[in-house]
Formats: sequence, structure tokens, C-alpha cells
Amino acid sequence: MAGTFVTLTEIEAARPVIAPHILRTPTVPSVSLSERMGLVVHLKLEHRQITGAFKLRGVLNALNRLSPDERRRGVVTASTGNHGRALAYAAGLQAMRSIICMSNLVPGNKVDEIRKLGAEIRIVGASQDDAQEEVDKIVAQDGLAMIPPFDSAAIVAGQGTIGLEIIEDVPDVETVLVPLSGGGLIAGIAAAIKGLKPRTRIIGISMQNGAAMAASLTAGHPVSVVEQQSLADSLGGGIGLNNRVTFGMVRELVDEIVLLSEEEIAAGIAHAYAHEREIIEGAAAVGIGALLAGKIRLQGPVVALLSGRNIDMEQHRRIVAGYHPGETVPCRA
Repeated sequence: MAGTFVTLTEIEAARPVIAPHILRTPTVPSVSLSERMGLVVHLKLEHRQITGAFKLRGVLNALNRLSPDERRRGVVTASTGNHGRALAYAAGLQAMRSIICMSNLVPGNKVDEIRKLGAEIRIVGASQDDAQEEVDKIVAQDGLAMIPPFDSAAIVAGQGTIGLEIIEDVPDVETVLVPLSGGGLIAGIAAAIKGLKPRTRIIGISMQNGAAMAASLTAGHPVSVVEQQSLADSLGGGIGLNNRVTFGMVRELVDEIVLLSEEEIAAGIAHAYAHEREIIEGAAAVGIGALLAGKIRLQGPVVALLSGRNIDMEQHRRIVAGYHPGETVPCRA
């Protein structure tokens, strides 16, 4: 499948564009995980980013490429939450109109935070594909510029700046654990890190409930999946049957894909709170969850990316108290 391949040069060019508007998040050693795994484990604290997730990097890089006319008309996107929040925030900085289309699977707390930033909200259907159909209608009828959540060279390059920071902070890193959804995050990080240290292993981690990229890689081409509720709600959604950027990059650059149960994701959230003193959402906890579950072939030093913190706090309270949402038995932490 022909497609676009984002390069290290493009990622390095994105860095000065977005640097004035983001936090350069730290990478810190985890004493608890290092002792448990028997090798050095670091955590990249991207959940401390301004909008509570990594998405702001790619959004800022994409907005930088808009023409004056596109800026005047405004922007629109489909989102599972964090991308929409980043776009609403960044558009607000530039006094641009923004419309965020989401399915009814997006948690209410994420919808509320986007609304507070002044974006127009459209809740459509039960999947990100449904939300994308609404985006396409808005683009056709009103002429707004679409800012894709992941399948865009500009988005991938912006997210790839995380990889540059990881190499600067942990130059001897051998394994990097990255949450995997549509592939914009892992494609950018992999391109950056493989461009600087080709032998570093990049492992994508997702949930067992509807992991679209994993299913597409198995099939050899982009496929649709049934979206399901998951603690890792940010990892939901399809990759687009006409994917032009991330599918090819993930297939080429990512060394392994690991899928987690809901209990393993919950264990990652609970561990981050109890031992790292960090509040993170399910998508951000998959690296820790995979380590705790023994699903990673250990080769260190290891960096696990904590990608976001935008979790419903009542859900978080239940998880750290030892209960899986919707269940009556304690979950393993």
C-alpha cells in the first residue's frame, strides 16, 4: 500500500514550531517498576502536557500549515476526546472557530472539558467512523479545514517530538512502550527514535476490546472493527479504510504489538497512583499494565510513555480502591 512516510527531518522541523506552546515533559526513573522488573524503567510524563495529553503537539504543527483562508473558515475534527480537547485549546489561542465531532462512546468528562474551551460539539452515532462522517459533511457544506486525529503527516511529525525528548533524556534506551490507537503517536515516536537509534525496540500496546491497528496489521490492510467500551477509551476507533500515513509506518517501524485485558489496564492505573503518585487514564496506563502482566520481553533500559490523564475521577476512585468499573469483585493491582 502506497503512502506517506514521515521522516526524522520533518519531526526535527516540527519541534521549534510547537516548542513555544507546549511543555517539554520530563522522563523520570520509576523505582517501583525498576525493582520489580529487574532493570531500569523510566516513565515519560506526557500526561502532564497542557491539555492533559500528548495530542497538543500534533495539533499545533498541523495548524501551523493552514492558509490564512483556512484559518478564517475554522477547523473541524473527529475525536475520542483528547485530540478534540487539544484542537479546541489550540484553535482558541488563535481565535479560530472549531467543531469537534464525537461518538456517544466518548466519556462525558472529556466532552465537558472540550465544551469549556469554546468549541462547538457534535455527538454523532456509536463509533468514530460515525463522527468522521459528520466531519466530512461539515467540510463539504461549510468549508472548514479538517484536522485529522492521527492519519496526517503534520500530526505524526508533531507527536514524533516526544521521541526526540526520550532519546535526549535516556540516550541508552533499548525498549520504548507506546499506547497504540490510530497510530499517529507511535508512528511519530518510532520514526524519531529509529532515525537516531535504529536498534531500539518500539512496542505498541492497546486493549483487547476493538484494537483497530492490531486487527489491520493482522489482515495486511486497514479493516473496520466494532468499537467497544474500554478503560482505555482513548485507544478506540478505527484507523480509516483509506489510511495513507500511519498504517504503513506502524507496519514498517513497530517491532511488536501487545494487547491488554481490562483488568490489566486497571492494574496499570492503580499502580501509577499507588506507587508513582500519578493520575493517568486507561490509555496511558497500558505500558505499566503490560510490564506488570509480564507481557513484555524485557530488554532495557525501558521507557514507558504515560500519554494522558483525562480520566473521569469517579472511575479513577473506583479503580484505585480495587474495583473494576461495573464489576463487584476487586481487580488485581
